[in-house]
Amino acid sequence: MQGSGRSVVTIGVYDGVHRGHRRVVERAVAIARERGLRSVAVTFEPHPDEVVRPGTHPLRLTSPRRRAELLAGLGVDEIDVVDFTLDLSRTSPDDFVQAVLAERLAAAVVVVGEDFLFGHEAGGDVETLRTLGDKYDFEVEAVPLLDAVSSASIRERIVEGDVEAAAEQLGRPHRVEGVVVRGYQRGRQLGFPTANVETPQHTAIPADGVYAGWLECVAMANLPALYQGERWPAAISVGTNPTFEGVPRTVEAYALDRDDLELYGVHVAVEFHARLRGNTRFDSIEALIEQIHADVDAARRLTS
Repeated sequence: MQGSGRSVVTIGVYDGVHRGHRRVVERAVAIARERGLRSVAVTFEPHPDEVVRPGTHPLRLTSPRRRAELLAGLGVDEIDVVDFTLDLSRTSPDDFVQAVLAERLAAAVVVVGEDFLFGHEAGGDVETLRTLGDKYDFEVEAVPLLDAVSSASIRERIVEGDVEAAAEQLGRPHRVEGVVVRGYQRGRQLGFPTANVETPQHTAIPADGVYAGWLECVAMANLPALYQGERWPAAISVGTNPTFEGVPRTVEAYALDRDDLELYGVHVAVEFHARLRGNTRFDSIEALIEQIHADVDAARRLTS
């Protein structure tokens, strides 16, 4: 992305756009506004770990689309998604700064977290960036980290099913996105039709269990007008449905008290507010239905 005039740039993977990320981005936006410059957030796709160490892609807290939406919501004027390649991973700190910050974005100020690393084998740090700023005529501001807030920590909480702790670090509930596809339709047969959400690869899905949360239709160009802006409280099931053996792991959301929704092919978001229980194998369909009623009641209380 090539803009006109000088800019205030912030750089990071920014997966999750959590509370710590927001401090850095908001500082960049504030400086840009004070100086009458454009603000630019530089992010990378795919995740650098996957390129440098194939097979190690971390679980994704936000899709690229959602990440851009969150960054824009913080007031960023432009989002520059850099194609992270093996060649780029071998670029020296000086060459990266010259090509991206100096020539491409005409940086006047670069704002990063105080643990920022960049360049070949992460050979550059904040002090390297300051030295290169003197060479290429930009200032550097390093923003202090927030204690105990990191994308890695949030992923751990989600994998454990502790969505409330994850939300505390994120500054909002964790959500996953995907397209509603046809499943086994067992929920419909039991009286609780669910949206079976097909999530992209590497999505950070909470531990198996039942959750209270929300089901939301994501605004997309092909979204039926009927569902524009719709959002429903939901009971959410994650797992293999142990009462019905041999089912792949799924994310299914039941919009409370709605049996009239036709969401096949719709892009939705499932937002996790609280974990209600782990998964259990029931001895009978009647026992399962009784528990689902209890789960729905609990989800209703937590989302009302």
